[in-house]
Amino acid sequence: MNSESVLIGKSVLAVDDEPDILEIIKEQLDGCIVHTALDHDTALQYLQSYTYDVVILDIMGVNGFALLKSSVSRGFPTLMLTAHALTPEALKKSISLGAVFFLPKERIADLKGYLKEIVSGGGKPIWQRLFERLEGYFNRKFGPDWRERDQFFKDFEREVLKGAERPSAA
Repeated sequence: MNSESVLIGKSVLAVDDEPDILEIIKEQLDGCIVHTALDHDTALQYLQSYTYDVVILDIMGVNGFALLKSSVSRGFPTLMLTAHALTPEALKKSISLGAVFFLPKERIADLKGYLKEIVSGGGKPIWQRLFERLEGYFNRKFGPDWRERDQFFKDFEREVLKGAERPSAA
């Protein structure tokens, strides 16, 4: 299967309180079956009623962390997409709750590529890609030593490099 076809026909739930973000996601994933929700209650109904290959959740405005718990409990690979909750704490919480990736909305143009990696990797976390490809971005946002200041991230990086999927919360 080539990289362009890996997403064709995949079922995706995208949840965001900004309709324009949902439109961008639908345009990027034109070969997918994309359900969209603008609020927590609608998203929860979708999560309880359908099966998804990937779920994309905003954090703010839709109670994204509660939705993340529901999505992960159903076994759906879940990517967090955020602008306002772009903090080391939100990243740590996303990891701890079982998200497979965390993407700033400023980098939404890269979404399709990351989803291809998630789907072709069987829904496994791709956190190493975050640290490889977005290191400079996060260093500018959080400060160059943001990972060294938090034991969680030091432990996480050590476990990721060893191939662990997700550490327990510190």
